[in-house]
Amino acid sequence: MKIVILDGYTANPGDLSWKALEEVGEVTIYERTSPQDVIARAKDADIVLTNKVCFGKEELAQLPHLKYIGVTGTGYNVIDVNAAHERGIIVTNVPAYSTDSVAQMVFAHLLTVTNRVEHYSIQNRNGKWSNCADFSYSDTPLTEIAGKTIGILGLGNIGQRVATIALAFGMKVLAMTSKPASSLMEGITKVEFEDLLTQSDILTLHCPLTPETHHIINADSLQMMKPSAILINTGRGPLIDEQAVANALNTNRLLAYCTDVMGNEPPSIKNPLLQCPNAYITPHIAWATREARIRLLDIVIDNVKAFVSGKPVNVV
Repeated sequence: MKIVILDGYTANPGDLSWKALEEVGEVTIYERTSPQDVIARAKDADIVLTNKVCFGKEELAQLPHLKYIGVTGTGYNVIDVNAAHERGIIVTNVPAYSTDSVAQMVFAHLLTVTNRVEHYSIQNRNGKWSNCADFSYSDTPLTEIAGKTIGILGLGNIGQRVATIALAFGMKVLAMTSKPASSLMEGITKVEFEDLLTQSDILTLHCPLTPETHHIINADSLQMMKPSAILINTGRGPLIDEQAVANALNTNRLLAYCTDVMGNEPPSIKNPLLQCPNAYITPHIAWATREARIRLLDIVIDNVKAFVSGKPVNVV
Protein backbone atom coordinates (compact mmCIF):
# COMPACT_ATOMS: atom_id res chain seq x y z
CA MET A 1 0.00 0.00 0.00
CA LYS A 2 1.59 3.27 -1.14
CA ILE A 3 0.74 6.35 0.92
CA VAL A 4 1.66 9.87 -0.20
CA ILE A 5 1.35 12.95 2.02
CA LEU A 6 1.32 15.96 -0.29
CA ASP A 7 1.44 18.91 2.14
CA GLY A 8 2.45 17.65 5.53
CA TYR A 9 4.27 20.71 6.82
CA THR A 10 1.46 22.81 8.30
CA ALA A 11 0.02 19.94 10.36
CA ASN A 12 3.43 18.57 11.25
CA PRO A 13 6.36 20.97 10.82
CA GLY A 14 8.61 18.41 12.47
CA ASP A 15 7.51 18.26 16.08
CA LEU A 16 5.14 15.31 15.59
CA SER A 17 5.48 11.94 13.83
CA TRP A 18 3.87 10.15 10.90
CA LYS A 19 5.59 6.90 11.91
CA ALA A 20 2.35 5.09 12.76
CA LEU A 21 1.42 5.22 9.07
CA GLU A 22 4.42 3.02 8.27
CA GLU A 23 2.51 0.15 9.89
CA VAL A 24 0.02 0.44 7.03
CA GLY A 25 2.22 0.93 4.00
CA GLU A 26 5.11 2.66 2.26
CA VAL A 27 4.97 6.35 3.17
CA THR A 28 6.30 9.30 1.13
CA ILE A 29 6.07 12.74 2.70
CA TYR A 30 6.22 16.07 0.90
CA GLU A 31 6.16 19.27 2.94
CA ARG A 32 4.41 21.15 0.12
CA THR A 33 3.19 20.28 -3.38
CA SER A 34 2.51 22.73 -6.19
CA PRO A 35 -0.42 22.06 -8.55
CA GLN A 36 1.88 21.08 -11.41
CA ASP A 37 3.50 18.36 -9.28
CA VAL A 38 0.33 16.67 -7.99
CA ILE A 39 0.00 14.01 -10.69
CA ALA A 40 3.67 13.06 -10.72
CA ARG A 41 3.77 12.67 -6.95
CA ALA A 42 0.44 10.88 -6.58
CA LYS A 43 0.39 8.72 -9.72
CA ASP A 44 1.37 5.47 -7.98
CA ALA A 45 -0.40 6.15 -4.70
CA ASP A 46 -3.19 4.03 -3.30
CA ILE A 47 -3.73 6.55 -0.52
CA VAL A 48 -3.21 10.31 -0.63
CA LEU A 49 -3.32 12.69 2.31
CA THR A 50 -3.92 16.35 1.56
CA ASN A 51 -4.84 19.53 3.36
CA LYS A 52 -4.95 22.27 0.72
CA VAL A 53 -3.73 20.45 -2.42
CA CYS A 54 -6.72 20.26 -4.74
CA PHE A 55 -8.12 17.20 -6.49
CA GLY A 56 -10.63 18.02 -9.20
CA LYS A 57 -12.17 15.74 -11.81
CA GLU A 58 -9.21 16.21 -14.16
CA GLU A 59 -6.63 15.23 -11.54
CA LEU A 60 -8.63 12.23 -10.35
CA ALA A 61 -8.94 10.90 -13.91
CA GLN A 62 -5.14 10.71 -14.11
CA LEU A 63 -4.73 8.68 -10.93
CA PRO A 64 -6.00 5.16 -11.70
CA HIS A 65 -4.41 3.59 -8.61
CA LEU A 66 -5.97 6.01 -6.15
CA LYS A 67 -8.45 4.42 -3.77
CA TYR A 68 -8.57 6.85 -0.85
CA ILE A 69 -8.09 10.57 -0.15
CA GLY A 70 -7.71 11.61 3.46
CA VAL A 71 -8.23 15.31 4.04
CA THR A 72 -6.07 16.40 6.97
CA GLY A 73 -8.61 18.92 8.18
CA THR A 74 -12.34 19.45 8.52
CA GLY A 75 -13.16 21.33 5.30
CA TYR A 76 -13.02 19.19 2.17
CA ASN A 77 -13.86 21.74 -0.53
CA VAL A 78 -10.44 21.03 -2.11
CA ILE A 79 -11.82 17.69 -3.33
CA ASP A 80 -14.37 17.15 -6.10
CA VAL A 81 -16.24 14.68 -3.94
CA ASN A 82 -18.76 13.76 -6.64
CA ALA A 83 -15.98 12.93 -9.10
CA ALA A 84 -14.23 10.90 -6.41
CA HIS A 85 -17.40 8.95 -5.67
CA GLU A 86 -17.88 8.24 -9.38
CA ARG A 87 -14.43 6.65 -9.44
CA GLY A 88 -15.03 4.68 -6.26
CA ILE A 89 -12.53 6.76 -4.27
CA ILE A 90 -13.26 7.08 -0.56
CA VAL A 91 -12.81 10.60 0.86
CA THR A 92 -12.57 11.26 4.60
CA ASN A 93 -12.03 14.31 6.77
CA VAL A 94 -11.23 15.08 10.41
CA PRO A 95 -14.18 16.65 12.24
CA ALA A 96 -14.06 18.55 15.53
CA TYR A 97 -10.35 18.17 16.29
CA SER A 98 -9.77 21.92 16.77
CA THR A 99 -12.93 22.94 18.64
CA ASP A 100 -11.19 24.06 21.83
CA SER A 101 -8.31 25.75 20.03
CA VAL A 102 -10.54 27.78 17.71
CA ALA A 103 -12.86 28.81 20.54
CA GLN A 104 -9.78 29.90 22.48
CA MET A 105 -8.69 32.07 19.54
CA VAL A 106 -12.10 33.75 19.44
CA PHE A 107 -11.56 35.04 22.95
CA ALA A 108 -7.88 35.78 22.36
CA HIS A 109 -9.02 38.15 19.61
CA LEU A 110 -11.84 39.59 21.68
CA LEU A 111 -9.58 40.27 24.66
CA THR A 112 -6.98 41.78 22.34
CA VAL A 113 -9.52 44.47 21.48
CA THR A 114 -10.96 44.97 24.96
CA ASN A 115 -7.77 44.74 27.04
CA ARG A 116 -4.93 45.50 24.58
CA VAL A 117 -2.38 43.38 26.47
CA GLU A 118 0.17 43.33 23.64
CA HIS A 119 -0.19 47.09 23.13
CA TYR A 120 0.58 47.82 26.77
CA SER A 121 3.47 45.36 26.83
CA ILE A 122 5.04 47.30 23.96
CA GLN A 123 4.28 50.64 25.61
CA ASN A 124 5.99 49.46 28.79
CA ARG A 125 9.09 48.37 26.90
CA ASN A 126 9.18 51.89 25.49
CA GLY A 127 9.10 53.41 28.97
CA LYS A 128 5.55 54.78 28.93
CA TRP A 129 4.62 53.44 32.37
CA SER A 130 8.04 54.11 33.87
CA ASN A 131 7.72 57.77 32.86
CA CYS A 132 4.06 58.12 33.84
CA ALA A 133 3.07 60.61 36.55
CA ASP A 134 0.45 58.21 37.91
CA PHE A 135 0.57 54.67 39.31
CA SER A 136 -1.59 53.50 36.40
CA TYR A 137 -1.06 54.22 32.71
CA SER A 138 -3.57 53.83 29.87
CA ASP A 139 -4.02 55.43 26.49
CA THR A 140 -6.84 53.28 25.07
CA PRO A 141 -10.40 52.50 26.16
CA LEU A 142 -10.64 49.36 28.30
CA THR A 143 -13.83 47.31 28.18
CA GLU A 144 -15.40 44.71 30.45
CA ILE A 145 -17.12 41.95 28.47
CA ALA A 146 -19.39 40.73 31.30
CA GLY A 147 -22.91 41.82 30.45
CA LYS A 148 -22.13 42.39 26.78
CA THR A 149 -24.16 40.61 24.10
CA ILE A 150 -22.32 38.14 21.90
CA GLY A 151 -24.03 36.94 18.74
CA ILE A 152 -22.98 33.56 17.34
CA LEU A 153 -23.72 32.83 13.69
CA GLY A 154 -23.76 29.04 13.49
CA LEU A 155 -23.98 26.74 16.49
CA GLY A 156 -21.94 23.69 15.60
CA ASN A 157 -19.18 22.28 17.78
CA ILE A 158 -17.14 25.48 17.82
CA GLY A 159 -20.12 27.81 18.12
CA GLN A 160 -21.40 25.86 21.11
CA ARG A 161 -18.00 25.94 22.81
CA VAL A 162 -17.82 29.70 22.25
CA ALA A 163 -21.26 30.02 23.82
CA THR A 164 -20.15 28.04 26.88
CA ILE A 165 -17.11 30.27 27.37
CA ALA A 166 -19.15 33.43 26.82
CA LEU A 167 -21.66 32.37 29.46
CA ALA A 168 -18.79 31.77 31.89
CA PHE A 169 -17.68 35.36 31.24
CA GLY A 170 -21.18 36.55 32.14
CA MET A 171 -22.15 37.52 28.62
CA LYS A 172 -25.60 37.45 27.07
CA VAL A 173 -25.59 34.91 24.24
CA LEU A 174 -27.66 35.12 21.06
CA ALA A 175 -27.42 32.57 18.27
CA MET A 176 -28.66 32.11 14.73
CA THR A 177 -28.90 28.37 14.19
CA SER A 178 -30.95 25.72 12.44
CA LYS A 179 -31.25 23.87 15.75
CA PRO A 180 -34.65 24.17 17.50
CA ALA A 181 -34.70 26.63 20.37
CA SER A 182 -35.79 23.85 22.73
CA SER A 183 -32.51 21.99 22.13
CA LEU A 184 -30.19 24.89 22.99
CA MET A 185 -28.28 24.98 26.25
CA GLU A 186 -29.60 27.23 28.98
CA GLY A 187 -28.53 30.81 28.46
CA ILE A 188 -28.63 30.85 24.64
CA THR A 189 -31.41 32.75 22.91
CA LYS A 190 -32.22 31.82 19.32
CA VAL A 191 -32.75 34.84 17.05
CA GLU A 192 -33.09 35.67 13.38
CA PHE A 193 -30.26 37.24 11.39
CA GLU A 194 -31.50 40.84 11.63
CA ASP A 195 -31.77 40.66 15.42
CA LEU A 196 -28.32 39.05 15.60
CA LEU A 197 -26.87 41.99 13.68
CA THR A 198 -28.67 44.77 15.51
CA GLN A 199 -28.33 43.46 19.08
CA SER A 200 -24.79 42.06 19.18
CA ASP A 201 -21.92 43.92 20.80
CA ILE A 202 -19.70 41.14 19.50
CA LEU A 203 -20.58 39.04 16.45
CA THR A 204 -18.61 35.85 15.84
CA LEU A 205 -18.93 33.70 12.71
CA HIS A 206 -19.07 29.90 12.91
CA CYS A 207 -21.28 28.89 10.02
CA PRO A 208 -20.14 26.82 7.03
CA LEU A 209 -19.26 28.56 3.78
CA THR A 210 -22.08 27.93 1.30
CA PRO A 211 -23.53 29.94 -1.59
CA GLU A 212 -26.03 31.33 0.93
CA THR A 213 -23.39 32.43 3.46
CA HIS A 214 -20.82 33.75 0.98
CA HIS A 215 -20.36 37.46 1.90
CA ILE A 216 -23.18 37.18 4.45
CA ILE A 217 -21.39 40.08 6.13
CA ASN A 218 -21.49 42.83 3.52
CA ALA A 219 -22.17 46.54 3.26
CA ASP A 220 -25.88 46.09 4.01
CA SER A 221 -25.43 43.81 7.02
CA LEU A 222 -22.64 45.99 8.41
CA GLN A 223 -24.96 48.97 8.23
CA MET A 224 -27.32 47.16 10.59
CA MET A 225 -24.63 46.48 13.21
CA LYS A 226 -23.75 48.78 16.09
CA PRO A 227 -20.83 51.11 15.24
CA SER A 228 -19.33 49.96 18.55
CA ALA A 229 -19.53 46.27 17.54
CA ILE A 230 -16.60 43.86 17.28
CA LEU A 231 -16.75 41.38 14.40
CA ILE A 232 -14.82 38.10 14.74
CA ASN A 233 -14.23 35.55 11.98
CA THR A 234 -12.51 32.24 12.68
CA GLY A 235 -14.73 30.40 10.19
CA ARG A 236 -14.00 31.05 6.51
CA GLY A 237 -12.62 34.18 4.87
CA PRO A 238 -15.33 34.55 2.20
CA LEU A 239 -18.07 34.79 4.83
CA ILE A 240 -17.29 38.50 4.75
CA ASP A 241 -16.88 41.07 2.00
CA GLU A 242 -13.38 42.27 2.90
CA GLN A 243 -13.65 45.61 1.12
CA ALA A 244 -16.97 46.34 2.83
CA VAL A 245 -15.47 45.53 6.24
CA ALA A 246 -12.44 47.72 5.50
CA ASN A 247 -14.77 50.56 4.51
CA ALA A 248 -16.75 50.13 7.73
CA LEU A 249 -13.57 50.25 9.82
CA ASN A 250 -12.24 53.29 8.00
CA THR A 251 -15.51 55.22 8.45
CA ASN A 252 -16.03 54.19 12.11
CA ARG A 253 -19.04 52.07 11.23
CA LEU A 254 -17.37 49.13 13.00
CA LEU A 255 -15.13 49.23 16.05
CA ALA A 256 -12.91 46.26 15.19
CA TYR A 257 -12.58 43.27 12.90
CA CYS A 258 -10.73 40.23 14.24
CA THR A 259 -9.97 37.39 11.86
CA ASP A 260 -7.89 34.27 11.51
CA VAL A 261 -9.03 33.63 7.93
CA MET A 262 -8.92 35.58 4.67
CA GLY A 263 -10.62 35.31 1.29
CA ASN A 264 -7.29 34.38 -0.31
CA GLU A 265 -4.55 32.75 1.73
CA PRO A 266 -1.94 34.01 2.01
CA PRO A 267 -3.57 37.41 1.40
CA SER A 268 -2.33 39.88 -1.15
CA ILE A 269 -0.17 42.63 0.34
CA LYS A 270 -2.74 44.97 -1.22
CA ASN A 271 -5.65 43.50 0.73
CA PRO A 272 -7.52 46.53 2.14
CA LEU A 273 -7.81 45.01 5.62
CA LEU A 274 -4.04 44.92 6.08
CA GLN A 275 -4.00 48.72 6.18
CA CYS A 276 -6.80 49.10 8.74
CA PRO A 277 -5.54 49.90 12.25
CA ASN A 278 -8.55 48.23 13.86
CA ALA A 279 -8.23 45.01 11.87
CA TYR A 280 -6.60 42.32 14.01
CA ILE A 281 -5.42 39.52 11.73
CA THR A 282 -3.79 36.23 12.65
CA PRO A 283 -2.44 33.96 9.86
CA HIS A 284 -4.89 31.03 9.97
CA ILE A 285 -3.43 29.56 13.15
CA ALA A 286 -6.49 29.05 15.37
CA TRP A 287 -6.48 25.34 14.54
CA ALA A 288 -2.71 24.93 14.90
CA THR A 289 -2.04 24.46 18.60
CA ARG A 290 0.18 21.47 19.32
CA GLU A 291 -2.69 19.80 21.16
CA ALA A 292 -5.05 20.18 18.19
CA ARG A 293 -2.41 18.97 15.73
CA ILE A 294 -1.79 15.87 17.83
CA ARG A 295 -5.51 15.10 17.73
CA LEU A 296 -5.52 15.81 13.99
CA LEU A 297 -2.70 13.37 13.18
CA ASP A 298 -4.16 10.71 15.47
CA ILE A 299 -7.52 10.90 13.68
CA VAL A 300 -5.91 11.06 10.21
CA ILE A 301 -3.96 7.88 10.96
CA ASP A 302 -7.02 6.18 12.47
CA ASN A 303 -9.00 7.12 9.34
CA VAL A 304 -6.37 5.46 7.13
CA LYS A 305 -6.27 2.32 9.28
CA ALA A 306 -10.07 2.09 9.26
CA PHE A 307 -10.10 2.35 5.46
CA VAL A 308 -7.44 -0.34 5.08
CA SER A 309 -9.40 -2.62 7.41
CA GLY A 310 -12.46 -2.23 5.16
CA LYS A 311 -14.46 -0.17 7.66
CA PRO A 312 -13.89 3.47 6.69
CA VAL A 313 -14.97 6.21 9.10
CA ASN A 314 -15.47 9.97 8.76
CA VAL A 315 -16.44 9.48 5.11
CA VAL A 316 -17.71 12.57 3.28
